[in-house]
Amino acid sequence: MENLNNFQLLEYAAWGISALLGLWMLTDMIRTNRAHSEETLLSSKEGEIEDSLVIDPPHQGGHL
Repeated sequence: MENLNNFQLLEYAAWGISALLGLWMLTDMIRTNRAHSEETLLSSKEGEIEDSLVIDPPHQGGHL
């Protein structure tokens, strides 16, 4: 370990950061699952696209 060059130090730092991010995501997932019900977590308002919100009307329904 005493003959580490800068690239090896960066590699170890990157692995350490990725491990910390993984632990943070895991704890956030656990906290979110405890704070909200399954019904709330599985509901999606983005999936309900209304026809009035279509930006390019000529492409709606195949009309030219």
